[in-house]
Amino acid sequence: MIIFRQGELAVRSLTEEDAALLLNWLSDPCVLEFYGGRDRPYDMQLVFEHFYREDSDSVRNIVLYQDVPIGYIQYYEIEAEERVLYGYEEPRERIFGMDQFIGETGCWNRGIGTVLIQAMVSYLHEEMQAERIVMDPQAWNHRAIHVYEKCGFVKKKLLPQHEWHEGAYRDCWLIELV
Repeated sequence: MIIFRQGELAVRSLTEEDAALLLNWLSDPCVLEFYGGRDRPYDMQLVFEHFYREDSDSVRNIVLYQDVPIGYIQYYEIEAEERVLYGYEEPRERIFGMDQFIGETGCWNRGIGTVLIQAMVSYLHEEMQAERIVMDPQAWNHRAIHVYEKCGFVKKKLLPQHEWHEGAYRDCWLIELV
């Protein structure tokens, strides 16, 4: 099911048939350098454990460009534990998080990520009534942070040793868009 379409970009719901796509993308060292870590390539079991868990509140989607699957994006409402970690005290504020990657490396550095972030932000504001959108990219991932800042996100808080990546806990930035 198509969630939204903007020009040549579309986002649709993840299906079980997409597991092979995810496996292909998440066994590519170029993708794993930024998502998951090159020391942890996925196998089909890990794909199902990570992306098809029933207990997750994430809404999982596939990104299409010119109707060809090129990546993955998920969004979720931020829960109480993360609100405390991030320093958000207003319990009634609708805060959404999102995570994404472009798995087709031939689509990198073409502006597609910027269009994707802008389109998802519009969707979350308009359709989900998000009042704030947050992400927590690793601090060393300057290319991703540049894209997010270009889309209006601002750095709010450094999260020391927040995420395990390639054998060490890495600092992340809490970034937000109001």
